[in-house]
Amino acid sequence: MRVKILKENKLEVALVTSDVILLKDVQSALDLIATVGYETGCDFMILNKTAICEEFFDLSTKMAGDILQKFVNYHMKIAILGDFSSYKSKSLNDFIDECNKGKHIFFLNNEKQAIERFAIINAAN
Repeated sequence: MRVKILKENKLEVALVTSDVILLKDVQSALDLIATVGYETGCDFMILNKTAICEEFFDLSTKMAGDILQKFVNYHMKIAILGDFSSYKSKSLNDFIDECNKGKHIFFLNNEKQAIERFAIINAAN
């Protein structure tokens, strides 16, 4: 796992990259939140969807809800980057749309979109 801090105006965002799956269960989410928070002090994280196990995107496993609830509980905003168009599940697409309307969890295409969304949230606080 590699963590790079992106600085945009007064906003600091942890960009997490990895060649292996980082999010595979609730414990791995807690470990990631704690590590990134401790190492960077950032409240905003960008993570590529390739670092998340595929079961996460099957809402019947309840994994997405359980994992993302930890991010909310520990005040870590997250943008998950990737192409989500291959997922044909209406419930998953509705879930993604609802997350993108909120203030904690986003499913976006690129870093620029993530930083823009985080900047809006940061300015509102």
